[in-house]
Parts: sequence; C-alpha cells; structure tokens
Amino acid sequence: MSNVLADTTVLTGRSLRHILRSPDTIITTAVTPIAIMLLFTWVFGGSIDTGTDKPYVSFMLPGILLITVASGIAYTAYRLFLDMQGGLFERFQSMPIARSSVLWAHVLTSLVSNLISVALVIGVGLLMGFRTGASVVAWLGVLGMIVLFTLALTWVAVIAGLSAKTVDGASAFSYPLIFLPFISSAFAPTDSMPGPVAWFAQNQPVTSIVDTIRALFAGEPVGSAIWIALAWMLGILVVAYVASIAIYRTKIR
Repeated sequence: MSNVLADTTVLTGRSLRHILRSPDTIITTAVTPIAIMLLFTWVFGGSIDTGTDKPYVSFMLPGILLITVASGIAYTAYRLFLDMQGGLFERFQSMPIARSSVLWAHVLTSLVSNLISVALVIGVGLLMGFRTGASVVAWLGVLGMIVLFTLALTWVAVIAGLSAKTVDGASAFSYPLIFLPFISSAFAPTDSMPGPVAWFAQNQPVTSIVDTIRALFAGEPVGSAIWIALAWMLGILVVAYVASIAIYRTKIR
C-alpha cells in the first residue's frame, strides 16, 4: 500500500507539472461553461420562469459546474491516450512502479485541475450576481458532490482514453456528457417540459445532482434528491473503475 501511495504521489506530481506548464488547459475548460452562463443569463434568462425570485444565475450555476467538469475530463482521456500511444506505460512496466498508480495519477490530476476550473466558474458567477446563504457545512457538501461527480466521470474518461483508437475519439465521448445537463433541471424546471422529455429529465442522474447542489447553495433541505444523486454517482464510479482496471490489465498484459 505504501508503494502505491508513494508511486501515485510521484506520478501525480509529474502530471500536475504538465498542467502548470500549460495553464491554457484549465482556462479552456472554464471558457465554455462561462460562455454558456453568460448566454443563458443575459440572453435567455429573462424568459425562463424558475418559480423563484432569485437571480437566474443562481438557479443555473449548479448545472454549469457539472458542465465544467464534463468539459475538463476530456483532457484526461486525451492525456491518457497520448501516454498509451507514446509507449509510456511500457516504460513504466520495466520499473518498480505499482501499476494502478499510473491510472490514479491521471485521476487525481483531473480532480485537481477540474476543481480549479470550478472555482474559476464560481468566481465569474459571483461577479454576475450569484449569491448564496450556504453555511460552511453546506459548502463542504457542495464540494463533496463536485469531487464525487468528478471522480465518477474521470473514471469514465479513463475507459475512453484506454479504448480510443484516435486522439479525437479519446475526447469525443465527453460531448454527450456536456449536453446531458441541458435535458435536466439545470436550466429550467422539469415540469415545464413536454411529457417524454420531462420524464427523462426527472429520472436521469444530472437532475438529482443539480437539485442537491442548488438546495445546498440556497440553505434549504436537500430531501431525497441527495440519496438518488449519491446512488447514481457511486454506481457510475464503481462500474467505471472496475471496467477501467479490467481494460488496463488487458492493455498491458
């Protein structure tokens, strides 16, 4: 166990140095969700009835945070694919390095870079009028939800990075994930949607996650939404992790 932790720490430091040398990755990740936030707040926001008297940016910010993460994990799949194609994993096999540490280094790097992007988006949201009465505990709850969501999607990205045949294929998987919040409660109440669309929006994972984060920001009871959200995220995390390890072992065998 100590070797795994030590090796993961060293390899995570290597990946983070690459990120710091190329901060445009984090900036690019934050640009798209910020542009969507500006567009919906200043162009469409006035025509959307959210059922509350709070600024529209406060209503939509939870969904924007999820889009930020979905955008960021594409770079994890991309970097993992380049490492695979560049023969880096083969070189690591000849060294006394725990095999799982290679994947965990990419996952932890994704977590750090995505949290920085999320912080940037929240900062812009505050400038645009986002306000919250959340307590410290509620903020920790939001952080926990974002961390768990990022870990779950990052392991999905690992599957894409290990399985892709081309660079474009490694990152293209994230497009449906970026689009998914648009068919949820992220931008409008689901009861305003047509029947089949409303059913899908109410029963897909993003809605419960968005509703939980929104309630935490508002200082309101989260209700059953948090348990549904946790079940979705933990389920995706476990399945994606098991699949990633299986694919990785097949690749390096």
